[in-house]
Amino acid sequence: MVTILDIHSRPAGEERPRHPEKAKRPDTPILRKPAWIRVKAPGSLVYQETKKIVRDNNLVTVCEEAGCPNIGECWTKRHATMMIMGDTCTRACAFCNVRTGMPGPLDPKEPENVANAVATLGLKHVVITSVDRDDLSDGGAQHFAEVILSIQQRSPDTTIEVLTPDFLRKDKALEIVVAAKPDVFNHNLETVPSLYLNVRPGARYFHSLRLLQRVKEIDPSMFTKSGLMVGLGETRHEVLQVMDDMRSAEIDFLTIGQYLQPTRKHHAIDRFVEPEEFKAYETSAYAKSFLLVSSSPLTRSSHHAGEDFARLRAARIAAKR
Repeated sequence: MVTILDIHSRPAGEERPRHPEKAKRPDTPILRKPAWIRVKAPGSLVYQETKKIVRDNNLVTVCEEAGCPNIGECWTKRHATMMIMGDTCTRACAFCNVRTGMPGPLDPKEPENVANAVATLGLKHVVITSVDRDDLSDGGAQHFAEVILSIQQRSPDTTIEVLTPDFLRKDKALEIVVAAKPDVFNHNLETVPSLYLNVRPGARYFHSLRLLQRVKEIDPSMFTKSGLMVGLGETRHEVLQVMDDMRSAEIDFLTIGQYLQPTRKHHAIDRFVEPEEFKAYETSAYAKSFLLVSSSPLTRSSHHAGEDFARLRAARIAAKR
């Protein structure tokens, strides 16, 4: 099973550049983490073995670069999520620490390479995500489809979850990905509508919502999933309204986690949301008929994805009884 955040390759010796767009933002203070968001420093033998595999294969992980708090747990389980289409994003969201700039060309061997990695690792569930590729006419939709199909051919028993960009202004891109038949279609709304201009300026809230609704219209059997970060300045009422919007779009699975500020150039943390509030959000979400909810300070989109997929299938079966 695969649940670590994004892995992709970078040419040997290449240094990670600064984010030019993010560098223009003024420094903001980074709040001290409360006890409930802290985790033990990784260092187990299996973690070190996973780290060596990453280094030996010249891979880059968002787990490291974004300072994911779950890296110790995930790497100890040798879990990994593949990030395709390079390591450079065409957008500069205020919460994200991924490199921003003009990406290079797609690697035509990547679908086969990803499928080989999935087969070699013996993964039962894999999450495929990507950077935004606004430079491509289809936003990278066909490349997503080719990766999905390659995995299906090489590892037919592996279930596949995609975490896609919004394909903004890319006509028919969504249909290409859905036609490839992933098991779960995930696209994160990330935050409430009132914060989009500052947090996710290149995206449009109702476009992202409509994207997920369209998945269900095209293939009602496909599971849909979306996630929110909290602690950015949203109100409880706004979060509950987003839940209602998601259910109107028939989204099955909701994840809610604490926003953690990557650097002083990124959007400031408004507050650390206490565990009891996450539990209250979970209760409200289940009351609104989501099939599955993961809501905690350390929740991330791909964390425990394999286990959650099994729970999601079981919840659908139970709901039909």
